[in-house]
Amino acid sequence: MQANLAKREPEMLARWEQQGLYAEVQKATAGLPAYYFIDGPPYANGDIHIGHAVNKVLKDMVVKSARLNGHQAPFVPGWDCHGLPIELQVEKKFGKVGDKLDAKAFREKCREYANEQVAKQREDFKRLGVLADWDKPYLTMQPAFEAEQVRCLSKIIDRGHVVRGFKPVHWCLDCGSSLAEAEVEYEDKKSFAIDVKFAAADAADLAKRFGVADAAGASLVIWTTTPWTLPANQAIAVNAELEYALVDFAENGRVILAAELVEKTAARWKDEAKVLAKASGKSLEGARAQHPFADRTVPVICGEHVTLEAGTGLVHTAPAHGVDDYVVGKQYKLPVDNPVASNGKFIEGTPIVAGLFVRKAEEPILENLKASGALANLAEITHSYPHCWRHKTPLIFRATPQWFVSMDEKGLRESAKAAVKATRWIPSWGEERIAKMIEGRPDWCISRQRTWGVPMAVFVHREKQMLHPDSAALALKIADKMESGGLEAWFGSTPSDWGVDESQYEKCTDTLDVWFDSGVVHQCSFKSTNPSAIVNGVAPQADMYLEGSDQHRGWFQSSLLTSVAMNDRAPYKAVLTHGFTVDEQGRKMSKSLGNVVAPQTVIKTLGADVLRLWAAASDYSGEISISDNLLKRIADAYRRIRNTARYLLASVNGFDPAKDAVPVDQMLAIDRWAIAQAAKLQEEIKQAYDESQFHLVYQKLHNYCVLDLGGLYLDVLKDRLYTLPTSSLARRSAQTAMFHITEAMVRWIAPILSFTADEIWQLLPGDRRASVFSQQWHQFPKISEAQIDWAGLAATREAVKKVLEDLRAQGAIGSGLNAEVTLFADGASAQTLNAVGDELRFWFITSSAKVENAASRSANAVESKLDSSLGLGESIWIAAQASTNTKCERCWHQRPDVGAHAEHPTLCGRCVTNISGAGESRLYI
Repeated sequence: MQANLAKREPEMLARWEQQGLYAEVQKATAGLPAYYFIDGPPYANGDIHIGHAVNKVLKDMVVKSARLNGHQAPFVPGWDCHGLPIELQVEKKFGKVGDKLDAKAFREKCREYANEQVAKQREDFKRLGVLADWDKPYLTMQPAFEAEQVRCLSKIIDRGHVVRGFKPVHWCLDCGSSLAEAEVEYEDKKSFAIDVKFAAADAADLAKRFGVADAAGASLVIWTTTPWTLPANQAIAVNAELEYALVDFAENGRVILAAELVEKTAARWKDEAKVLAKASGKSLEGARAQHPFADRTVPVICGEHVTLEAGTGLVHTAPAHGVDDYVVGKQYKLPVDNPVASNGKFIEGTPIVAGLFVRKAEEPILENLKASGALANLAEITHSYPHCWRHKTPLIFRATPQWFVSMDEKGLRESAKAAVKATRWIPSWGEERIAKMIEGRPDWCISRQRTWGVPMAVFVHREKQMLHPDSAALALKIADKMESGGLEAWFGSTPSDWGVDESQYEKCTDTLDVWFDSGVVHQCSFKSTNPSAIVNGVAPQADMYLEGSDQHRGWFQSSLLTSVAMNDRAPYKAVLTHGFTVDEQGRKMSKSLGNVVAPQTVIKTLGADVLRLWAAASDYSGEISISDNLLKRIADAYRRIRNTARYLLASVNGFDPAKDAVPVDQMLAIDRWAIAQAAKLQEEIKQAYDESQFHLVYQKLHNYCVLDLGGLYLDVLKDRLYTLPTSSLARRSAQTAMFHITEAMVRWIAPILSFTADEIWQLLPGDRRASVFSQQWHQFPKISEAQIDWAGLAATREAVKKVLEDLRAQGAIGSGLNAEVTLFADGASAQTLNAVGDELRFWFITSSAKVENAASRSANAVESKLDSSLGLGESIWIAAQASTNTKCERCWHQRPDVGAHAEHPTLCGRCVTNISGAGESRLYI
């Protein structure tokens, strides 16, 4: 009764490992159609948290339910092992590359650290009851994986998707490297918001554009929240469709800004304004303005990205520091002038801020603008701003020479959108979310300036900065050497080692983005763990990917883009997304709030199966709540399911299905009904599993244990199980039904309550050598249509229970067996009640039950309204009273024939027959 899961689960895990359970299950399901599930790799750094636990348990449920559906479903776990967080951990101990370790030794220490983290996380995942190939996972740092990743790069290069560009990318000053879109998160940041005057370079020209005689002293005013980008300014952008005004301000003189923003600007500046003239944005194109502190004039250009949402309607444009700026700058052939070096400092020759760190550059710029009179207004605002997801520090946009997977060069964007449509998304809103991201995403920067990672194994022309014309073939050659010699086969080589002319070409020193690492898992994980599944160089399409909702911009997308770039299809047939874990109040888990629930703690106190049941019971389509109170309720639900299974097991103890099972046509009516109900429920549970609606599985299973079994069938069955002869047909009929129910139920719970299912399986009668995890759905015997209206009987049973409860409350009876019941009914109601004859008392669990016509009802009969949809008529009447008969000490029924048999003076006639005669006969209940 007490599961003692925290103590017993580790013992079961040890047995699973000793018997090689995963391999045993794979062997038992060999030859069945394959179900390919690809495990999105967690990063090999730090302890697992509750989100990890939810994720892995959901995956385990998907794979185990696939086996129920008749599949061989391998579960190969994986880990993401390259990248900056591991580098930082190694740097803490050994310093940066070159301090104590050269690059090769540094990479070796990174590999050692990653292996340590994998080992720690693996034990926690195993403890969750996740059945997987833990001894042979895929790791992105396995030589076979790394080599296959370079082959993937080769294929994507060969298909024309890889381009080189000097483009602005998110740059982390702490990482010293570019970041992928998925490594960027948005947090509030305080920034200086400034209005800056760019004096008109040709006042006469400007006057003509506004149709006025004089525009002397006029300035074009831009608004920006990144003053540090002003040294890189190359233009001022306006919107061709907007109207602009030449305005005379009392304090700030003549300025040009969007006509619709004149009043807002005057209020912001606390200055009085007078509009002198107006002109279209288009008519301002080509005008020139003097940079406020650099020795250059800049043009006015037109861009659709210019809006009236904030500022002045004129946008400071620095192609090196913004995507929109870069795109519009490309149209106007503006220079992409990046004055910020990779260390975050301004290069020599930069006006005002040369040699200064970016974060210290704004004060000198503001001082200069104030001194020159170019600063029209200064304010401080709080706004959403991109941050590094690791360091939680603000990012900058910085143009650097990088390698990109182009979204449009070879039509990757449109192909990816088509692949999204061909995929099943769970929940369905996932489709629109990722489609919008694909629609608006920039080219994917796949190069990084890091030490610990898979190399961007290409050669670049020293002058033209173009890829070697044989790049794809060379990458394949490099991959072959890497597979046997590891990363150093590349890092320790020279161009001439690969037959490349060093006078013309140099090795690329970049590593591949870690999102490229995990993005090619759809190919590389098979290469490193299951190469026989690869046909014609292409791995099979996964049946499902499953990760948290943040992966629409991360792993789901990087996997999609690489797969479409390589194979013109999505890497998955279906994608399931789950929400994040929060506390009962919907707050994020936070140490400062004290609301963190560690999976290790839950497992040590309640056991993994309770944690698994909580994960299944939660509707993952939104945020997933967890707290001690919620876990306590789940633990109560677990005990209900467990004790139902315990009762079933006790009841079939000593039952040999090979010898004792009763043929369906000889079974009692209620037992046939119970089997039919269980078979119907199995179809509902199967559908819920097929649709990955695990919370519906939990609800249906829990309701079945509480209502259908505990509240009805098993309750009614007790008398027959306890009082009839052991081998009587009626008792064996009940055991046969319960055996089928338990055979089915142990399979229903196996994907969720894995430890409990295994425990039940070991105790079930029959041959249990094959694991429960290699089983398919239970095959119920076919049951012919029932002649008894069980739904109607169930409704009247509830009505009788209410009347008996009133008697109990009055103190007239203790249990239902102290009572006698008379039901007054006509028509369909009477027919339903009479269908089970004298066995009606066993249905109500009373000592007596009889049916009379409604007209003869007694004065104390209580009317009970019935559900009209049952077709039983509107009402029945129920009269109940305490029985005056003597109680049989064996069956506890109060019967008039107790003591009628001299040999058994304390027993009723039925019990005498059951212990010394042929045994009573039952047909229905």
